[in-house]
Amino acid sequence: MKFIPAYFLAGTFIASSLLSCKEKKAEEAAINADVNVVAVGQKTVPVFSEYVGETFGQEDIQIQSRVDGWITGIHFKEGDLVQKGQLLYTVDDLPIKNKIDQAQAKLAEANTGKVKNKSELDRVEPLTAMHALSQRDLDAAKAGYQASISQVDAAEAALRNAKIELEYTHITSPITGVIGISKVLVGDYIGKLNTGAPLNTVSSIGTLRVRFSISEDEYLKFAKAKINTDHKILQNQIPVQLVLSDGSVYPETGTISLSNRQIDPATGSLLIQAVFPNAHNLLRPGQYAKVRLQTDIYKDAILVPQQAVNQIQNIYQVFVVNDSNMIRPAVIKVGKRVGSNWIVQEGLQMGAKVAIIGNAVVNNPKVAIKPSMITWNYDSTSNQ
Repeated sequence: MKFIPAYFLAGTFIASSLLSCKEKKAEEAAINADVNVVAVGQKTVPVFSEYVGETFGQEDIQIQSRVDGWITGIHFKEGDLVQKGQLLYTVDDLPIKNKIDQAQAKLAEANTGKVKNKSELDRVEPLTAMHALSQRDLDAAKAGYQASISQVDAAEAALRNAKIELEYTHITSPITGVIGISKVLVGDYIGKLNTGAPLNTVSSIGTLRVRFSISEDEYLKFAKAKINTDHKILQNQIPVQLVLSDGSVYPETGTISLSNRQIDPATGSLLIQAVFPNAHNLLRPGQYAKVRLQTDIYKDAILVPQQAVNQIQNIYQVFVVNDSNMIRPAVIKVGKRVGSNWIVQEGLQMGAKVAIIGNAVVNNPKVAIKPSMITWNYDSTSNQ
C-alpha cells in the first residue's frame, strides 16, 4: 500500500473546500441577481371596447332627376357647400314646353266645348218645359255639358302636370350640405327617378352619424342590464369616443342615438348608430374609424403589469415574493387586459408583491432573490 503524506491530504481537502465555496458563491451570484418587484394595484377600472365603424352624413340625399332629357347645365362646384334650393342641374326643357303648349291647346278646346254644351243645355231646358222637346233631349244635353266639364278638368290637370315637369328641369338641392362629384356631364342623357342612376349626393355634415355593430352576446348583456327601465339599448347612457385612422382621438364626444330593430341573422350582430358634433367639418361621410365606449366596470379590481404575467397556453401565472424574499409561482385567473395591466380575478390579494423575472430564478426557487422595488403606474388602464 502506497503511503500518502498527511499534508497532501490536507492540501487536497482545503483545495476542494475552496473550489466548492467558489462554485457556491458563483451559483448564488448567478441566481441572486437583482429582480424588479412591484406591488399589485387595486382600483376601480372602467373597461372599454372598440368597434369598427363607418361615418355617414347627418343627411345623405341622392340627387335624381324626375324627367328624362339631356343635361344642359351644371351650376355648382364639386365638393363645395351648396344651399337648400340652390340650382344644381338643368335639363333640356324644350320637350316639356311643347307639352305645355299642347296642354294649353287641349284646355282651350275643352273650354270651347264646355261653352257650346252649356248653350245647348240652356236652349233645351225651356223647350222641354214647354213640351217642345222630350225629356230624352234634356238628359242628353245635361250629359254633354257634364262631360265637357270633365274634359276641362282633365285638360287643366294635364297642363298643371306639364308645368310641374317644366319645374323639374331645374334640379335644386333639397338640403344645405356638401355636394360630391357629379356622375354626369353636360350633354349626357339622364333618366327620371327609378329609371336612372343618381346624379350626385349632398351630405349635411354639421353632425355625423357613425354606424357600427356589436355581437349578439354583447347585445344580450346590455339588454339584461336595461330590464325594467326604458329598454333603449345603450342610448344616452355612456359617452362614445371616436379614434380616427391616424390613431388620434376625435376631440368631440358622441352619444348613441339608435339601435336596429333586429339582429342580423347573417352575422349575428346588431347595428348601432352614434352621432358626433362636427362643427369644424373634420369628419366626412365614408370614413372608417374605431368607436370606443365603456362596456363594463370592475370595482376594486386587482391589477398586475403585463410583464409580470407568464402565459403557458391557457394558464396564467405570476411569481409572488414573500417577506423572506423567496418566490413561489401562483396560478391566477385574469380578466380584461386594460392598457399595460391585467385585471386579476382570482389568485392574488391586495398587498401582494410580484416579480418581473426571467427563467434564472424560476430554475432555483429555493434561493432568495434580491428585490428591487419599482413604482408602477396603474393609472394606465385605458385601451388606448
